[in-house]
Amino acid sequence: MDKLYTLPPADHFRSLKIQFAAALTGHKLEVLNKEPDFVFGETNKTPEFLAKFPMGKVPALETKKGEAVFESNAIAYYVADEQLRGKHVIDAAQVQQWINFADNEILPSACTWVFPTMGITQFNKAETEAAKEHLKKCLDVLNVYLTSRTFLVGERMTLADIVLSCNMRMLFTDVMDPEFRAPYPNVIRWFETIVNHPEFLKLVKETKMCMKAAQPDPKKYAEIHGKGKGGGKKEEKKEAKSPQGKKGGGKEQEESAGDVPQEKAVDPLAALPKGTFDMDAFKRAYSNEDTESVAIPLFWKTFDKEHYSIYTCEYTDKESLKGKKPYMSKNLVKGMLQRVEKLRKHALGIMYVLGDDKEHTVEGLWIFKGHEIAFGLCDDWNVDAPSYTFKKMDVDNPADKEKIDSLILAETVGSATFPHEDLLQAYECLK
Repeated sequence: MDKLYTLPPADHFRSLKIQFAAALTGHKLEVLNKEPDFVFGETNKTPEFLAKFPMGKVPALETKKGEAVFESNAIAYYVADEQLRGKHVIDAAQVQQWINFADNEILPSACTWVFPTMGITQFNKAETEAAKEHLKKCLDVLNVYLTSRTFLVGERMTLADIVLSCNMRMLFTDVMDPEFRAPYPNVIRWFETIVNHPEFLKLVKETKMCMKAAQPDPKKYAEIHGKGKGGGKKEEKKEAKSPQGKKGGGKEQEESAGDVPQEKAVDPLAALPKGTFDMDAFKRAYSNEDTESVAIPLFWKTFDKEHYSIYTCEYTDKESLKGKKPYMSKNLVKGMLQRVEKLRKHALGIMYVLGDDKEHTVEGLWIFKGHEIAFGLCDDWNVDAPSYTFKKMDVDNPADKEKIDSLILAETVGSATFPHEDLLQAYECLK
């Protein structure tokens, strides 16, 4: 029997879509999510596990022949059948279309809105409002599309329905209150059809619609990330008491520790002099004010070159990007920013995927506390940085200063000039 390594919460979207697809096809899985079979933070760090799954992440599947499959969508595809994958070429293409829509359009905005309410990420008002607006656009598209359809592709359920509904479930249960979801009756009808399927109900007994949107929880964030008084011990006790499958228990453990590798407790930048540059003030201006008229003037007025440094970066192996879709490179950038999450209080990073389907590159700007490239100071931060070539900027050099302005403003990158709105569709930022 195939083995699925995952964490305990039955309703986590990455594990849920795999188990639901397997249930629909009758694919037998041995789910390993409890001691002694699987202990997150221990089992997934052993040489044996890493030899099969180098990223050390779950869900991860080991077939009965010993083959390894990682990434939840790939595992869901493996346990699916012809009906779920799409019987014809056009069906299969449309299934993949909606899976990509679920991961690239819905999921990032869903995480931006929901995760601060769980204490997983810090709340940023501008980013959350932007996420809500983007979700409204996505829901408008879905609502029109589902006007005369029960399922996304064809007349029966496919992986498109499974992946999209699982990615959207936390929106329906946590933040999309009756007023927010009211304009989308067709989406609600479709979602309720999926989550009330008998095989789905065997995995998760109930999907209760949100009546009042959950609010950001900075106290929980401080506890999870060890910033509150006695943070680590307090969180440990809370997790021990949380029943499996309850919101705020294992789910938080997976999102804060499973999807993003844990960092060392020692902060290599904490002991450096604080200096006079208020990076948080600049980040707030960059997020909430006009970049050109407010954020950039504030930056140059307050930047402390004695205690902070600025680097540009460019992806070194450009040949490896050929043939890749830009969204794939964007996902690589997202992964990099997730892995350096705890660096955010000492840095700001702006990463761009520039180009088109035929040829593109990745460039960025990093502002660090201190004068070293911070990634090399901590093994957990240095996973992606070796793939980039970094250049330290001289803030007294007019050409370097112009380059810094252009990257912050998102107007001119390298030798090409891009419309501001186009670049914003292809950038990720650690703020």
